[in-house]
Amino acid sequence: MASAISPDTPRWTVFEQPLNERVRAFLRLEFLFGQYAHHRAQDSAWDVRTALHTLLDVLSVMGHNDFKTDLVKDLGEQRDVLQQLEDHPNVDSAQLGHILDELDSVISALRATLTSYPGAVLRESELLGSVLNRFAIPGGTCSFDLPSYHCWLSRPHGEILMDLDRWYGHLGALEAAIRTYLKLLRDGTHPQDLATHNGLFMYTPQTHYHLIRVHVLQTLDVYPEISANQYRVSIRFMRLGKVDHRNGQTHDAVAFRLQCCAPSRART
Repeated sequence: MASAISPDTPRWTVFEQPLNERVRAFLRLEFLFGQYAHHRAQDSAWDVRTALHTLLDVLSVMGHNDFKTDLVKDLGEQRDVLQQLEDHPNVDSAQLGHILDELDSVISALRATLTSYPGAVLRESELLGSVLNRFAIPGGTCSFDLPSYHCWLSRPHGEILMDLDRWYGHLGALEAAIRTYLKLLRDGTHPQDLATHNGLFMYTPQTHYHLIRVHVLQTLDVYPEISANQYRVSIRFMRLGKVDHRNGQTHDAVAFRLQCCAPSRART
């Protein structure tokens, strides 16, 4: 039985800053996939609406970019890196084997979808197309605007879920691949315990990072504004005041944790 979390246990909020367009898209898709899963699991018409609108957001983020081929390549490279650790004496071979098996499963499932284009679902469904056409208009999917949509929302919930799952289709394999890629990226480096005394932190990267993660204690009530490129990382800590007041940089001491994440590279 898991022990209860002590009220004295520090609680951290993690803020992330992507450093390239691919990771930026993956983080957005991860957020949308989580939102879709939450609302799909509910049974109200409002949740169904949000789930469907989120699915359309996923297709919009993807646009004409089919990340699957690059993901298969990237995950394959990560698998090769991890496989080199099999004979390392300090590596948990059982845990490593589990990770390698998971990678094999994710890569295989994603390969099976390489010939499919997620956006094709919009061309195949008149209902989805009509919702998409009204999607950008505030309140544009009201019942009087889209009576067909209103009718579909009144169907038995089980039928609606079957439609949602069919439209979601091969996105499940992509979601699993993105989740695995981001987990490997995040877990590939340990957080550094750092502190700043004037609310500003500067750092010169030693390699080409893909993602910056800043862990901040919730009790501090501050958040980081992260500016980063291949030459410099700048973190400015802002004090979150009352929601209707302008926020400003804190000049107090701020203890935080920093992760600079990059994909692992194979040994040569």
